[in-house]
Amino acid sequence: MHTALRKMGNSTGMIVPQPVLREAGLASGAQLDISVKDGVLIVRPLTTPVRAGWAEAAAALTEPDAEAQAWQDFGNDGDADLTW
Repeated sequence: MHTALRKMGNSTGMIVPQPVLREAGLASGAQLDISVKDGVLIVRPLTTPVRAGWAEAAAALTEPDAEAQAWQDFGNDGDADLTW
């Protein structure tokens, strides 16, 4: 089966025929990993979403630990004179 590369905005895309998608177990919107080996384009479906676990990791970074909390509670000279 043949297809062609086509200009799509500032990128170039490839139309993948439906029978090829079915055989590969893919659907429109699937996340893919693309690489090149010896001049051959290799496309593999991602088994883990690209950003899996990022939200949890970011949340853990923003939770203050005991030492950080102690520093937040520690006042500075002249704090009582400030008006917010």
